[in-house]
Amino acid sequence: MMGGDLGPRVIIPAIAQALQKNSNLTFLLFGNQHQAIPLLQKYTLQNHPKIQFHHTEQVIDADISFSKAIRQSKNSSMRLALEAVKEGKAQGCVSGGNTGALMGLAKLLIAPLPNIERPALTSLIPAMNGKSTVMLDLGANIEVSDYQLQQFAEMGNLFAQVMLGLVYPRISLLNIGTEENKGTAQLQAVHQQLKNRQDLNYIGFIESDKLTSYLTDVIICDGYTGNIALKALEGAAKNIIALFKKEKADSNICRSTKRYLLKLIFYRYYRKLQEINPDRHNGATLLGLSKVVVKSHGGANSNAFCYAIDYAIQQIEGDIPSRIMQGLSQLE
Repeated sequence: MMGGDLGPRVIIPAIAQALQKNSNLTFLLFGNQHQAIPLLQKYTLQNHPKIQFHHTEQVIDADISFSKAIRQSKNSSMRLALEAVKEGKAQGCVSGGNTGALMGLAKLLIAPLPNIERPALTSLIPAMNGKSTVMLDLGANIEVSDYQLQQFAEMGNLFAQVMLGLVYPRISLLNIGTEENKGTAQLQAVHQQLKNRQDLNYIGFIESDKLTSYLTDVIICDGYTGNIALKALEGAAKNIIALFKKEKADSNICRSTKRYLLKLIFYRYYRKLQEINPDRHNGATLLGLSKVVVKSHGGANSNAFCYAIDYAIQQIEGDIPSRIMQGLSQLE
């Protein structure tokens, strides 16, 4: 409850929105109840039969180091939420808190899938044609081995099959060019290894300017590259959408007229840009764990946090961890 820039002020209205859409949900909330009560009252959620509140005043700060966060995690809202998932009291965890702490605690408390060396932050990237592309890793692993990149391809392939309903997903490696000789020695080596995989539909390299072009179904990269690419995409989309939005109290008639004409001329493209609005695709799952753990963007608003909740629900209903484990076992 306490994660993200605004904590309960974002999460509680998101929960109200989620319950309106899906009455079968039950929420276990972990955080400072004194801060939450006024908001629970505002959204008529206090004493709600679908909500159980577990009070704790211990919080992992957003800006402390990973090692310090782990040491200070006892009785924190984040750790208690993950422990509830570990113990089977909850089927999934959604948090907007410290990313490093969430990943570290999740890997510490929740068993990984068999033979998975490192889980990867995975999300669905919206394409301009209304479809989606799976992308991983988005920040869980700054440095990875050749073998781990191949594991990401295997997990991404199975994730796309379940979440996107694809039979033989196209897989690409993110690189600075599509030519065979482009990129680091590691990327070139993994490229050759994936080309020899008969069980994967590997189609080669993809460049970052094609992330939303739907030229592939799964994009593989290390966490450092993926995080930079995703944030650049999100920032560009938000800035362009902001250019089209009408500013209130704009007294400049010429500027208002110009903005209106731009909307008319580029309306079709504006609608497409709204589809790739990062708020509508908030949430990255820590793929490779035996339970569902979803990281929401720390700056998410209530609508975006509700999308992260929906993202977790889709994976729980699709039994993603079990289906990935079954798919991986068939490769052995």
